[in-house]
Amino acid sequence: MMKVRTVALMLASGVLSALVHGQTKDAPQPKGETSAARVATIQGLIRDVACPIQNKKAGARAFNLKCAIDCAKNGSPLILLTDSGTIYTPISSSMPDEDQRARLMPFVGKYVQIRGQVYERQGTHGIVIQDIKELPDIHLVTDAQ
Repeated sequence: MMKVRTVALMLASGVLSALVHGQTKDAPQPKGETSAARVATIQGLIRDVACPIQNKKAGARAFNLKCAIDCAKNGSPLILLTDSGTIYTPISSSMPDEDQRARLMPFVGKYVQIRGQVYERQGTHGIVIQDIKELPDIHLVTDAQ
């Protein structure tokens, strides 16, 4: 009986500690629970994710086109990079998620406008692409490092 009380106290202490220290806030969402989405129109550059994360000089309008294309061809995840530096990861509307790569590859290195459902979670942005079109009148500097 003493062992049961000791274990119960230890469990209760652990739960209380987790609540006090906020360790349960990142618990997985129950199945079927989804985040709220909003429909938005976002403009930016379709490119690989690695360079703008590692190189703060790489922007949505000034970037190294050859590097972006090479990274995309080598399998780097593709993203939409806005002028403000916000990164949107293209996602599908289905679960399990479906690859958006084939849809995006023709737009790598191009400035586009995407309309779709936007999801946000702790600073991460995802977009379900409903419509995508190139904005050819946007001037890009494609030899920037």
